[in-house]
Amino acid sequence: MIVVIIAGGAGTRLWPLSTSRYPKQLLKINSPDQSLLQQTYDRAEVLSKKIYVVSEASHITHVRKQLSNLTDEHFIVEPARRGTANCLALALKLISKRENNDEPIAFISADHFIKDKIGFEHSFKIAGDVSKKTKRIVLLGIVPDYPATGFGYIEKGEALKYKEIVFNVKSFKEKPSLKVAENYLKAGRYLWNCSYFVGSVNVFKTSMSEYAPNLYRSFDLLKKAKFPLWIFINF
Repeated sequence: MIVVIIAGGAGTRLWPLSTSRYPKQLLKINSPDQSLLQQTYDRAEVLSKKIYVVSEASHITHVRKQLSNLTDEHFIVEPARRGTANCLALALKLISKRENNDEPIAFISADHFIKDKIGFEHSFKIAGDVSKKTKRIVLLGIVPDYPATGFGYIEKGEALKYKEIVFNVKSFKEKPSLKVAENYLKAGRYLWNCSYFVGSVNVFKTSMSEYAPNLYRSFDLLKKAKFPLWIFINF
């Protein structure tokens, strides 16, 4: 498995502690010794030795300093924030030139606090196995414990026969109203979307070409580009 840490967010919900140039993932919120980004990297190391970090130009210097053990070619820098889908496409472009295009890639967020590290590892190993066997993108969700309106919700469909904790995705709802979120909680078949995605380069390419043709065209243009994707900016 390959791991890509998405570390380009602005962390606006934690303002003023979090700023666009020094966002939440760089802060030591729940640990006196490590930032959320450094804790994420430790979890990623359990999954793989092939780790890439996608960040944004305004705070890449800080990201590199906190992950100083990573070599230059493992940093992918966006010149500006363009959303999660474009972030994934940029990472897939670089990985497609370096790694096995059928190897599952785990995209994980840099600003999450995870208590159950064993469960985290177990879940991603299952997700990688399922993606490889079904040739589909696998999402990891969280069982909600209150009617949050700031998260997306994944509705579970039919269970996959060979993995009883894996389901087809029936629908997705982004940031519902409080009333709708309350109904989702009561229904018991909805999960919070935590923006964890698992799939190989070829699996993502197939999905993009079928469901997001504009994004696929952008990805195809990136594949033809000759400029380096690790760009370092010193302030």
